[in-house]
Amino acid sequence: MTIESAFHNKYSLVKGAARRARQLQSGASPLIAAKSMKACRVAQDEIEQGHVKFVLPKLMMEPPFPPVS
Repeated sequence: MTIESAFHNKYSLVKGAARRARQLQSGASPLIAAKSMKACRVAQDEIEQGHVKFVLPKLMMEPPFPPVS
């Protein structure tokens, strides 16, 4: 499995890495012993090693009007 297939497409990969980098900048602990101190690089390495997963949310849609009987 490639990184891209695990993240649906390259755009969701970028969004996932950006979200994880923001978490790291806000004080979250890294999930790996990274060589770099840059949050973006650490996030990419975590994704590459499979420590970060991307979950697509299920949208709950309710009908705008009640069904007519």
